[in-house]
Amino acid sequence: MVTNNSFDVIVLGAGAAGLMCAIEAGKRGRSVLVLDHAKKPAEKIRISGGGRCNFTNLHCGPKNFLSSNPHFCKSVLSQYNQQDFVSLVEKHKIAYHEKTLGQLFCDGSARDIIDMLLSTLKALGGELWLQTSINHVEKAADGFRLETTAGLLDCKSLVVATGGKSIPKMGATGFGYELANQFGLEIIEPRPALVPFTYASDRAEKWSQLTGVAIDIEARIDNVAFREAMLITHRGLSGPAILQISSYWREGAAVMLNLSPKHDISAYLKSERTLRPKSGIATVLETLMPKRFCQQLSSELGLDDQRIADLSNKVLEQCGAYINRHEFKPGGTEGYRTAEVTLGGVNTDALSQRTLESKQVPGLYFIGEVVDVTGHLGGHNFQWAWSSGFAAGQVV
Repeated sequence: MVTNNSFDVIVLGAGAAGLMCAIEAGKRGRSVLVLDHAKKPAEKIRISGGGRCNFTNLHCGPKNFLSSNPHFCKSVLSQYNQQDFVSLVEKHKIAYHEKTLGQLFCDGSARDIIDMLLSTLKALGGELWLQTSINHVEKAADGFRLETTAGLLDCKSLVVATGGKSIPKMGATGFGYELANQFGLEIIEPRPALVPFTYASDRAEKWSQLTGVAIDIEARIDNVAFREAMLITHRGLSGPAILQISSYWREGAAVMLNLSPKHDISAYLKSERTLRPKSGIATVLETLMPKRFCQQLSSELGLDDQRIADLSNKVLEQCGAYINRHEFKPGGTEGYRTAEVTLGGVNTDALSQRTLESKQVPGLYFIGEVVDVTGHLGGHNFQWAWSSGFAAGQVV
């Protein structure tokens, strides 16, 4: 049993948002306890960015987030932005670099970010209890009472920073949604986001043999497009462009892939017909795309044994359309098992746009991934964690 069971603030979840909130509350002299059922804190930070933590993005802004209310994130992001977190990293002398598209990574290890957070929390007198499960939460006269595996705990403010359902092997659960439902807050249906696509049965046999092939593409659904790399796997399609567009995909829909966004393939093939009339389509396309991929496309087009000189303009235009406007209909996604984040969550209509406090239940806050605010790939979700944790930490 615990010796001290009463705190000003209890934060559920020792991830990026939860630790940030606890630190900010601690700076204000609040007694703070962070609870987590996991054996180790901040596991998503540890594995992110290949172990180097893509901790923010220089270009982060409201345009980089999905939500049923796209304006909700503006106030929180303006209170604490990417430059604020960069300043914190620099203050702690953590070396970092920009990789691509404004993505910032630690030069060393993601552990540098975790150590910064944990040492700061400890210095402020905040407590962190791991391997502690919550059995029941109820509203009390002056706050909340929690029944936990460590005993009964009381607090004035309760912050839910339990994340989403993505990567269950790391301990992710839907506990935050259950708690929100208990207190009458609406949940926008959660679903996996930033997640690889799986093949439909007709595509699997054709493309699974190309496992390991990477190609720069543009992936589009309606008016949303991402131009980055695509990776072909034995199960489906992955890579940054695919992960990005997956957040906008709904079951049964098609994704339009431009497999050579720098080139008008139809025009290119027509010009090459004059220059290399005896070559086949695959050979001609190899100057633009990986060899194995070109051979597969040539086979799918039924042109393996034909010289480009023997192909009409109509056929070359059909080839161009197949490559520049390639319709891919996923069989599904890899699901929460590999999804980097969870779309949906606590409806923002139920929360204060400035503090993330529940409008219905005073003293109850929801921050980070559990909220219906989901960022693009590339450090944006971490920035939402820092920003939302900061905002709640100013008032809890």
